[in-house]
Amino acid sequence: MTVSTQAPPAPARPAGSPGTAAGLDPGELDGLRTVRARHPWRWAAGIAALVVLVQFIHGLATNPAWDWATFRLYFTADTILQAIGRTLELTAYGTVLGFALGAVVAAMRLSRSAILRTLAWAYVWVFRSIPLIVQLVFWFNLSYLYKRFGFGIPFGPTFGEFETVGVLGALGAAVLGLGLHQAAFAAEIIRGGVIAVDAGQREAAAALGIPRGRQAWRIVLPQAMRSILPAAANEVISLLKGTSVVYVMAIGELFYQAQVIYGRTGRVVPLLMVATVWYVVLTTVLSIGQYYVERYFSRGARRTPPPTPLQRLRAFARSLPARTSGGTS
Repeated sequence: MTVSTQAPPAPARPAGSPGTAAGLDPGELDGLRTVRARHPWRWAAGIAALVVLVQFIHGLATNPAWDWATFRLYFTADTILQAIGRTLELTAYGTVLGFALGAVVAAMRLSRSAILRTLAWAYVWVFRSIPLIVQLVFWFNLSYLYKRFGFGIPFGPTFGEFETVGVLGALGAAVLGLGLHQAAFAAEIIRGGVIAVDAGQREAAAALGIPRGRQAWRIVLPQAMRSILPAAANEVISLLKGTSVVYVMAIGELFYQAQVIYGRTGRVVPLLMVATVWYVVLTTVLSIGQYYVERYFSRGARRTPPPTPLQRLRAFARSLPARTSGGTS
């Protein structure tokens, strides 16, 4: 009979016990001092950025060349407010026409017909290649190419005609140019959102016998909207600012009206600041609308939608008494 003289193995520490990673006993960690990580370059970069920002704000407030008195005089002038209305009008018309036509072009690009796919691709290629200002000038001068338009049988008799100048004026040409230009980008945005939806969703819907129209409306489109909305909102904001290009057609939108005023008064900088601030305000309003629309369509991806900024502000206000009482006790 043999007797073992080896000591029994030490009990294994639990996997999550302190000191196991570094081979230290829990008692040895009690004397260690915790030191906060320091990031001197991060602080230096933040302070430098703040210094630049303060210098810029100081220059805005003290440099007389900004001429804030003229800015206040024209910021809410009737002509400027009317020009803002025309800018919003062009944006609304261009958005509706662009996305309505863009949905049709996107459907054509997703079609199984080679002819429809080719025509849709050619449309997107042409209208994305030509600058917007060139398109606007072309549509504005369409009456030079075609004096009259008519309805009838192709290559056959005409049932009715009308003068191009009487129908397609400056505003009509601007809306047509903005809408056709927007449609090319909207088509790609919609197509990208649709193809981003997992193909298994459509296969499962087809296996359940759901009609194709209902598949697109109830299954594919709600999921595609989460991919479509950010890019679509970006395009609407770009269109809002792109309406300034119609100044070449002498349409009284915001930028054109600012040009007219500073051409008469000679106050270029304050009038440009009037247009700039109004564009910032309008873009901010559209961005807020984008946030709430995206939050609405994110319901299927999240059980609880994230709180809105107003809800966060209310929660912070309700927590203030508890924080103050906890700090003074």
